[in-house]
Amino acid sequence: MGRCEVCGNDYEMAFEVHTQGSVHVFDSFECAISRLAPICEHCSCRVIGHGVEVGRHWYCSAHCARASDPAAAEMIRDRAPA
Repeated sequence: MGRCEVCGNDYEMAFEVHTQGSVHVFDSFECAISRLAPICEHCSCRVIGHGVEVGRHWYCSAHCARASDPAAAEMIRDRAPA
C-alpha cells in the first residue's frame, strides 16, 4: 500500500510518479494533477493538456497566452495551419 501525499489516503492501488528527480505517491489522478500540473499564469486553472509555454511561462491555451503577452501573439497558434 502507499499513502497519497496529497490527501493522506492509504490505498492498495496507489501509484508512483517519477518526475524531475523526485518520486511522488498518489491514490488518484485528481491528487496527482492537483500536486504536479502547472498553473496557467493568466486564468489560474491547472494545465492538464499540452498547454502553451511562452518565455518559460505556462498557459492553458493560446488564448490565455495572447491575453497575458500580446507581444507574443504572432508566435502562438491554437492549431497548425490546414
